[in-house]
Amino acid sequence: MKNQIDVACAIGMILLTLTLGGISTACAEIENGEPTLKQVIEQPDEENAATEKELKTTAPAKPRGPADKLNRGVPRTAVAGYFSAVEDQDFTTAAEYLDLPSGYNKNDGAKLAQQLKVIFDRTLWVEMESLSTEPTGHKDDGLPPSQDYLGRIPLRDELIDILLQRVPRGDNVYIWKFSTSTVRHIPQLYEEHGYGEWGEKLYLSLPDYRLLTLQTWQWVTLLALLLIAYTATFIPTALAGWLLRRKGTAHAQAWSRFITGPLRWLIVSAIVYHWIDIIHPSVETRALLRAHTIITIVGTWVIISAIEIVKDSIANKLRRNNRAHAIVLLRPAATAIKILIIITALLMWLDNIGYQVSTLIAGLGIGGIAVALAAQKSIENLIGAAVLYLAAPVRVGDSCRFDDKVGTVEEIGLRSTRFRTLDRTVITIPNADFAAKPLENFADREKFRYNPTLHLRYGTKPEQLRQIMSEIEKFLNEHEKVDKEPNVARFMGFGTYSLEVNVFAFILTTNYQEYLEIAEDLNMRILEIVHVADAEITSPTYELFKEATS
Repeated sequence: MKNQIDVACAIGMILLTLTLGGISTACAEIENGEPTLKQVIEQPDEENAATEKELKTTAPAKPRGPADKLNRGVPRTAVAGYFSAVEDQDFTTAAEYLDLPSGYNKNDGAKLAQQLKVIFDRTLWVEMESLSTEPTGHKDDGLPPSQDYLGRIPLRDELIDILLQRVPRGDNVYIWKFSTSTVRHIPQLYEEHGYGEWGEKLYLSLPDYRLLTLQTWQWVTLLALLLIAYTATFIPTALAGWLLRRKGTAHAQAWSRFITGPLRWLIVSAIVYHWIDIIHPSVETRALLRAHTIITIVGTWVIISAIEIVKDSIANKLRRNNRAHAIVLLRPAATAIKILIIITALLMWLDNIGYQVSTLIAGLGIGGIAVALAAQKSIENLIGAAVLYLAAPVRVGDSCRFDDKVGTVEEIGLRSTRFRTLDRTVITIPNADFAAKPLENFADREKFRYNPTLHLRYGTKPEQLRQIMSEIEKFLNEHEKVDKEPNVARFMGFGTYSLEVNVFAFILTTNYQEYLEIAEDLNMRILEIVHVADAEITSPTYELFKEATS
């Protein structure tokens, strides 16, 4: 059985390594300069903005640049018009936004317009707000006056500039189109950044619908990838879970559920993220993936599930060590850790989607300091409770002494401890103060000390002393409730009014009432030994009385 558990643990380590490797690879493949999810969501709709502006004005809006039925008078409206046409699948109209080189016809233009949209989707995020609204375009971009810059797209070992060109219309009115040099590079760019052979076939054979920035063929491919990833993960995780279940312990069962539940889905998510490029995701889709929403949720689930297992394991260990009283601290501690993990995951997710969380973290830090200062005493008492539960100098029900108080511990709360004294009164003391005091725990003693001193009259002879001490030691050694050592009776010296004999032994009981009964029996027996030896026990009062009457 031990070998099976070792195999299961080895499989778990392999799966965890694959998971971390998949996540790292997925993160490494993210390109710099791409938009965040926040930017994608907040990207303004040029047509909607123009419509809203027109609705707010009483007079018709003056067109930007020269009048053109396709709004190609300025760079921003020209690009917006192109995107609007391709979104409506009107590629013939979209071709009107391309400055086609000589030798290209309308059919070629429609195909190139469609391919350019795929290239944009896959590689380039166009910030509409950065495009010029002037008929002459940007004048300070270092380009010729008739060109405007949109961005760069990698092609093999070089970067291709995507440019807008100000060209004359048939009536010699200048409008903006995608430049001839850009159009010439579209076939090569599409070959490198397009959907590929299989993607192209699926794209052409399936209905062209779009949901959450993914087309139909991409959803089909993604679902197939998810199915393959789950199937590949199911076998090793199921084997590891089966090996753990065979042990039959509750702890092994918990780990089995962990491996076949959250850990399995974390591995599936990592595999999908690692191979996500086979669906040729768009820039918007990559921004959505870069938020790592699924990985964050599943990863948080994994960590929280692991915390529960560790908490139960610690609880079982405390029970085996007879420290079950400390289990009460595990729930609030685990809850606090879970809340911290959820907050951390949320902050990481917000950072991934493009929000600046440094200001929020700084605010939380300042607020945390203020809360910590305000709750200083409460935190001290909470730490004191942790010390009392974990170190367990005393437990509920134990009799103990602190300062000059003797009594029984009735309750150890998260803030204070209730202590009932021998007078049956209740003392409530903060945990921080109680844990800092020297605590004498009577409940932890293993035996009681028996240590009376006999005061014998000065008239007692040495032979009588030796007989008394010998008989006391013999009696103590024979008593079943007295420890075998050290059982001694020693002549300690000459007191003011008596000869002093000290008796030292340990009574084998932890019950105080039983101790009193045994001590009484020992006292009676010692008194008999003294009388048999014809000796007398005296006291200062007795000696003074004899002197006064003699």
